[in-house]
Amino acid sequence: MTTFPARQAETVPTPPDHPAKGAARPPEAGPAPREHLGWLVAASLATGVLAALLLAFAPFIPATETGMAGGILVGLGLGWVMLVVLSALFTSRPQKWVLVPALFMGLGGILLLAFGAPAQDVFTWAGPPALLALAVWMAFQARRQLRSRGGIVLLYLVIAMLVMSSLGAGFETLQQAASKAVSPPQGQLIDVGGHRLYLNCTGSGNPTVVIEPGAGMMSADLGWIAPAVARETRVCVYDRAGRGWSDPAGTIQDGAQTAADLRTLLERGNVPGPYVLAGHSFGGLYALAFAARYPEDVAGLVLVDSTAPASDPASGHGTSQGSEDTMKRASALASIAGRLGAGRLLGATPGHLKGTADEYIRAGSSAQQAAGLRNFSDKPLVVLTAGTGSQPGWAASQEALASLSTNSRHRIIDGATHTSLITDQQGAAATIRGILDVVAAVQTAGPLRP
Repeated sequence: MTTFPARQAETVPTPPDHPAKGAARPPEAGPAPREHLGWLVAASLATGVLAALLLAFAPFIPATETGMAGGILVGLGLGWVMLVVLSALFTSRPQKWVLVPALFMGLGGILLLAFGAPAQDVFTWAGPPALLALAVWMAFQARRQLRSRGGIVLLYLVIAMLVMSSLGAGFETLQQAASKAVSPPQGQLIDVGGHRLYLNCTGSGNPTVVIEPGAGMMSADLGWIAPAVARETRVCVYDRAGRGWSDPAGTIQDGAQTAADLRTLLERGNVPGPYVLAGHSFGGLYALAFAARYPEDVAGLVLVDSTAPASDPASGHGTSQGSEDTMKRASALASIAGRLGAGRLLGATPGHLKGTADEYIRAGSSAQQAAGLRNFSDKPLVVLTAGTGSQPGWAASQEALASLSTNSRHRIIDGATHTSLITDQQGAAATIRGILDVVAAVQTAGPLRP
């Protein structure tokens, strides 16, 4: 009997996909937790904007252009710091690269707050190219390190705004430098105390007519009127501070200051009075304020659809400290927007944008100062009112202006609008006639013709 050796049992390895019965299964890997980086980016950017607004209007931040710009930059820098902190706390990919824009904006804001105008002069030239370089670098870093489609989209929008701001600010800086190197083709620039105003006088004869255009307008907008008046007598047009060829002013430009600057301008420009003042819209307020302050310098008035002065010049006379601070900050914000190129969208320079904003901000004070003229005696006064587009009560306010003098005429110009009395040939013809009627009355020392 043959004996065979016992066969050893073969051990067959259990396939990894089929674990042995009763063996413990390894834990299965689930999907990576969502870190919501896009939401963190949105929260950080919102924090930066809110901090910028709070600091811009904080009472300890100076209500100046440099002070508010500094506060805004520090606030935006805090927003970038927030993104660094939140990404480190709640994600596995801390966005440390964001410290660069945080330091750029934060330190820039601190320098503006600490050194004011000298720092602003440096930023005016160095800021735009530095900001553009930062924006390009940020776009590269965001694409490399940010793993969130929503976060990238938000940052790209912010980067696009930085690029537009840098280009706009650079363009404005070059334009300002170029304009200062060019003299006006006619007329002259005269220093009235800290800033220069543009004055252009044409024609000959007495009395001299001085025209005040409306809010936001300048001497170049008087092309229909000034040449026609110059054929009969001397006429002077000028640009208020920040408009046209004139420099921006560092002082508050309300009706009283505008009148004071105009008087200095005419004296230093060797233009003797007394004058016939013609004011359109807000320019009417300035003409009235001038006549109230310097009655001996005014021989006649023409109010062209003029803004009405305050009904009671004593009411609210003396602006409260809080509202004064708010007005200064609103003016500073307009100037900052202008320096970033926002004014070009409206066809305005930064000075023009700020000057126009100041006019509307100071409207209440200017109306009170204009109301200081309570009696124009028997000096000739023509009030022109647009026959179309006037608000309820406008005609009554114009009639009240005509009652300032016993030698006045109130003419309602059919078919004319508020602006066409200056900008349209037919409407301007009525304005020219009103001016020349007052000139003739001054020359003859007689009554106005009907």
